[in-house]
Amino acid sequence: MIKLIAIDLDGTLLSPIGVISPKNIEAIRKAQQAGIEVVVATGRSFESASHPLEKANLSCPIICINGAEQYSVDRQLLHVTAMNKDVINEIITVTENGQAHLELYTDKGIYAKEQDDFNKFLTEIVLANHPEITQKEVEQRVEQRFQGEKFIFTDDFSKIVHHPNIKILKALAFSFEPDQLNQIKQTFTNRTDVIVTSSGLNNIEFNHPEAQKGIALKTYTEKSGISLKNVMAIGDNYNDLSMLEIAGRSVAMENAVEEIKQKCDFVTTRNDQDGVAKAIAAILA
Repeated sequence: MIKLIAIDLDGTLLSPIGVISPKNIEAIRKAQQAGIEVVVATGRSFESASHPLEKANLSCPIICINGAEQYSVDRQLLHVTAMNKDVINEIITVTENGQAHLELYTDKGIYAKEQDDFNKFLTEIVLANHPEITQKEVEQRVEQRFQGEKFIFTDDFSKIVHHPNIKILKALAFSFEPDQLNQIKQTFTNRTDVIVTSSGLNNIEFNHPEAQKGIALKTYTEKSGISLKNVMAIGDNYNDLSMLEIAGRSVAMENAVEEIKQKCDFVTTRNDQDGVAKAIAAILA
């Protein structure tokens, strides 16, 4: 019997324009009314994760920044796992050499370089992944990147790294060059001081090894007295794998990367076809 559902946001619960569909909202409410706890597990910051939930009038505990932070349903910070700053310095050097765009997720906001170039870069990412959409839809998706986020633009990441009162929780690198992205990834593969995942075709995510969705979910269930065999996890990409592997019932979106679908027990429909609602309906039937 499922007692807890852990759900990813982008590519899973959210539509392509970053909202929760009416059917997904209704399904989550039905699950909660049936006594099933619903937890959001996302690579987003807490602020960005909260935005679509508030718009849908849903209240859930949030595992965010891939598990680097955990928040209770009443928005209380429960746990933080920061990265080693020597590792961050290495990431900065490697990504700069690989000509990748870098963002640093911190407890004070997200740091990135040069807003105009950043907007252009995001537009190119959207067009590369969705060449069929209109200019208006492109603008909507670029704007979505800023929903609820506190972006701080800087010309010097070293100031953030060496600031004594800033904790760095995640580094996110973007690139349109698969070979360069793969080279960056390979530099940090099989390391014990950093975990490397991905939430999309054009990015790599770096976290502390203890900052993973699966580890955070396990911690949460232990505190709640819920067995992992009574957990359903739903996701679409590599940063979801750690929670999908430990859940008693793992569900991949139809739009998930192929490796994720192969590792899951079930595949539901796409994120733009109410796949989460259908996965929830299957356990409530």
